[in-house]
Amino acid sequence: MSTQVTFSKEELARYNRHIIIPEFGLAAQQKLKAAKVLVVGSGGLGSPVLLYLAAAGIGTIGIVDFDVVDDSNLQRQVLFGVNEIGKPKVEAAKARLQALNPHIELVLYNTQLTSQNALDIIKDYDVVADGTDNFPTRYLVNDACVLLGKPNIYASIFQFEGQVSVFNYTHANGELGPNYRDLYPTPPPPGLVPSCAEGGVLGVLPGIIGSLQALEVIKVITGVGEPLAGRFYIFDALNFESRTFNISRRDDNPLNGKNPGITTLIDYEQFCGVKAVEKPVKEITPAELYELQVKGEPFQLIDVREPHEFDIVNIGAELIPLATVAEQADKFHKDIPVIVHCKMGGRSAKAIRELEEKFGFTNLYNLKGGILAYIDEVKPELTRY
Repeated sequence: MSTQVTFSKEELARYNRHIIIPEFGLAAQQKLKAAKVLVVGSGGLGSPVLLYLAAAGIGTIGIVDFDVVDDSNLQRQVLFGVNEIGKPKVEAAKARLQALNPHIELVLYNTQLTSQNALDIIKDYDVVADGTDNFPTRYLVNDACVLLGKPNIYASIFQFEGQVSVFNYTHANGELGPNYRDLYPTPPPPGLVPSCAEGGVLGVLPGIIGSLQALEVIKVITGVGEPLAGRFYIFDALNFESRTFNISRRDDNPLNGKNPGITTLIDYEQFCGVKAVEKPVKEITPAELYELQVKGEPFQLIDVREPHEFDIVNIGAELIPLATVAEQADKFHKDIPVIVHCKMGGRSAKAIRELEEKFGFTNLYNLKGGILAYIDEVKPELTRY
């Protein structure tokens, strides 16, 4: 297939630094141009992956993302600028990538990847790069890739740590490598692992990890080097340490073990016990809360942390721990604004969603960044924990 791929003079000049590498050469560059890569998610990881794959000359790049650009993205999502705030990410990504390399084709999917559409979308691509940030979609991408026989270049990030691996890769000898279910047979209990939105991420980390992810995509397509198949790489940015673990296939893998029980895509939100995309809740900033407090306007302040956290530091809220919110719903006012907070904003958002879904509340506001943001921005004299 690669021998039929030709380059214009402009392309040859553009890819010259690739072509003159003895171990890479024209043949590898032809494989990149002939390849079709699907990138799921154009956020923190997707930004560097898309930028470097476009620059490298991947012939066709598909982008799956249903989100719009938000100002809170710009600390790490270097694909976008302030002029794109409010625009669909796939449209903003296309404009940026076309400006970077006009010689490639971009295919946009402004939709959420689901069990209903994943096989139809992924089947047309040679390689998938998973840049998602939630467990239901990671299992969905993995299972779709295994069912379709596609390599899945995986990465994840959280706070100061990043992870990379190559799943479902067929080695030159025909041996199939492990997939995500061999590493994580079952998802973590709901609420145990916070998302980046709840726990944060150092902005430069997805740049590092996403670049490594793009590297593995290029290696898988070209056959140059040894991909991270059967190996799991962890990078600790805080201590600048990295570890690589060997992983192997499990006999009890329900997809492709000895007795596979999964032959089609399942309900991954039910499997993981969490939604892939949580409905956004109304927010109030620490500065806006302080303004309400200073003006003495009527509102109710609820803290959904645990009692031991409340004992360390509190801002005068009523304590109703998250696990008891539903049974104490009658304590939440319905006729004045109710501001709910936790440590960083994750649990309070969960409490608000539960109250809205079960009891029809419409007056609940999440304190953005939780009590830690309030201490940092309003009351630095309080104890931070």
